[in-house]
Amino acid sequence: VFLPLQLFGTIVWILVASTRVPLPLLQGWVMFVAVTAWFLSIAFLSVFLFGYANRIAVNWNQMDFIFHGATFVFYFGAFLLQAATTSLHHFPRKFNATTQDRILNGHEYNISIAASV
Repeated sequence: VFLPLQLFGTIVWILVASTRVPLPLLQGWVMFVAVTAWFLSIAFLSVFLFGYANRIAVNWNQMDFIFHGATFVFYFGAFLLQAATTSLHHFPRKFNATTQDRILNGHEYNISIAASV
């Protein structure tokens, strides 16, 4: 489970970072969740790879369940915020402007959809 988490976490970083950030608070939380989950899963994987799991007296099945449960909750919240940002695609950047400059252009809209998924 750790390797797909690393792969998809890295993809989320790349996709969110490659878009223009129309709502920094929302997409900042998405990046925080992706970066934190990525680093924590690296640390969790390192515990098992280097054999520290045998030295630390912890119920590792329960720790694994708690870690992935919390990661799921935070990633689901990040998905909702990224999807909310994506849904603002059709709104103009400035409501009083005469030009129709959108919050996300077509390319950024597609990237934001991919980051949501």
